[in-house]
Amino acid sequence: MDVNDLRVIVTVLSFVTFIGIWAWAWSRKNRERFEEAAQLPFRDE
Repeated sequence: MDVNDLRVIVTVLSFVTFIGIWAWAWSRKNRERFEEAAQLPFRDE
């Protein structure tokens, strides 16, 4: 295993992780929770 192979593996794993986080953040089931969190600074309790 060459150092370049390790670099390719780390790059691919990082990309897959990024896509996973992106898909989680934009999923419909999280929308309501994120909308509520976005309004927290504007609430006057």
